[in-house]
Amino acid sequence: MSTMPAVFAGHGSPMNAIEDSPVSRAWRELGRTLPRPKSILCISAHWETEGISATAAERPETIHDFGGFPQELHEMLYPAHGSVALAKRAAALLSPDVVALDPRRGLDHGAWSVLAALYPEADVPVVQLSLDMTRSGPEHLALAARLRPLREEGTLVLATGNVVHNLGFYDPRRREPYDWAARFDAKVKALICANDLATLADYDGLGPDAELAIPSPEHYLPLLYVLAQRKEEEKLAFFNEHVENAMSMTSVIVG
Repeated sequence: MSTMPAVFAGHGSPMNAIEDSPVSRAWRELGRTLPRPKSILCISAHWETEGISATAAERPETIHDFGGFPQELHEMLYPAHGSVALAKRAAALLSPDVVALDPRRGLDHGAWSVLAALYPEADVPVVQLSLDMTRSGPEHLALAARLRPLREEGTLVLATGNVVHNLGFYDPRRREPYDWAARFDAKVKALICANDLATLADYDGLGPDAELAIPSPEHYLPLLYVLAQRKEEEKLAFFNEHVENAMSMTSVIVG
């Protein structure tokens, strides 16, 4: 089996799950061009925990973890199977760190809003891995690197969040990016191209723009999980390179 790519998707608003937009069209096209995965391990900005957890339900529920959106979005379901085998495999790779297998946790919108475009038939088993918010950026990067064998085993590593995510500044009436948002997005892309993972992981040291771009780290950290999958000299490409006022949709595919 060929090595599966790893993908970081800027997920933005959950409305991308039901709207026909440049963002969702790019996700659908990606789903048509990616090799067919055996399973998917997803890391989303929207499952924050103390310690590491993984979903272990046969049919993880669709979590509607938002408010104020159309009823159509609240009624949307993504009925993918889970995979206890994949959850246990990820836990084994992350040992001696303990991974709690959670049979009740479902898939949050950071996961299913993107998955619904990539695999609309919901016919690929999905496991979601939580973000242990007690860990630093470098610790997340080191943890993520231990998941690399999954790609050789036919698992797509999919992480979703946003390079720039500041809802305190977000104004849907404003299209042009704030200067600080555009600068930070460009800086992160340059560091990715330079494969400078140590600097990217130490996000507190990325300068004053980072304080605005990353007011809290949960949307930024998933990026590290995909960058950690990259092998030496492995190709990398960006897509959805778009910054809308205080949110960046910049996305990355490794492999």
